[in-house]
Amino acid sequence: MLDVFITSRVRRKIVVVYAKYPDFHTHVRGLAKLIKEDPGNIQRELKRLEKVGFLTSEKQGNTKIYSTNKSFPIFKELQSIVIKSQQHHQSVRAKRTADIKPQ
Repeated sequence: MLDVFITSRVRRKIVVVYAKYPDFHTHVRGLAKLIKEDPGNIQRELKRLEKVGFLTSEKQGNTKIYSTNKSFPIFKELQSIVIKSQQHHQSVRAKRTADIKPQ
């Protein structure tokens, strides 16, 4: 359902992680391993999300660590949409599984 509004698959995965876990902090490679996507694509999307203010970053040595900007103007709404979208997806999947089971 979220894919209708956020068309980039990588951006959608990143938004879901940071909206669902607002205290999450990681670097590009750590996030790439977590969501199983190419670090180059992740880095590009992280920069975009930081530019609009959804994420913040700080340098730790040679590494850039990204975290959620909880004061982003629509953070709470976006977080609510992510959670509701995942709940909807889980209920649809459960219904499909129930429909498939033989009687």
